[in-house]
Amino acid sequence: MQIETEFEVAAPPDRVFDFLLDVNRVVACMPGAELSEAVDAETFKGRVKIKVGPITVAYNGTARIVEKDQGERRAKLEASGRETTGPGSAQATAVMTVAPSGDGSAVRIQADYTVAGRVANFGRGVMEDVSRRLVGQMADCIKATLEAPAPAAAGAASQPAGAAAPAQTAFESGSGLPAQSPPAPRPAAKPVNALSLFFGVLWDRLKRLFGGR
Repeated sequence: MQIETEFEVAAPPDRVFDFLLDVNRVVACMPGAELSEAVDAETFKGRVKIKVGPITVAYNGTARIVEKDQGERRAKLEASGRETTGPGSAQATAVMTVAPSGDGSAVRIQADYTVAGRVANFGRGVMEDVSRRLVGQMADCIKATLEAPAPAAAGAASQPAGAAAPAQTAFESGSGLPAQSPPAPRPAAKPVNALSLFFGVLWDRLKRLFGGR
């Protein structure tokens, strides 16, 4: 199955592209997802939970940045995962590009994925609609985060002269690896409620069938 989405962000293209490569920040915008380990600057392990009625399906998986072109602001990611309590599996490939658009940026995400197991029983059409909704929610979160006003740097003014600067993380500039924001502790991700998404998709289809009434 293939999903494509495009959205505008009122932020400079380089800043948007760097954000998209910062897994610690992007994962917070992915419904039902949580980061468990940063293996290196380009390989990450995590978990995605999907709730279907009383049943919660969890996938453990690995994602890797396999291609990156800073000049073209283009990156390709590959991910795969397996159910923690069943034989199901999922694989995905996503290509992200960022281009200038007026005073901001245009982001395009093309994803190709396959799912096997209990979740796939919803059927191809419903799975595609649900996936588009999830990608749309992620895009809205990325846009809102990047366009939010920057917090005041109160701590910088109060730092005593001569005080030691904070230690760099393993992924900061100077190490030869892309800059990554340090992981911040946060509550475990809530599972995606696929049943509510399913009824939302069904309602949208009924409205289209009866001319939006």
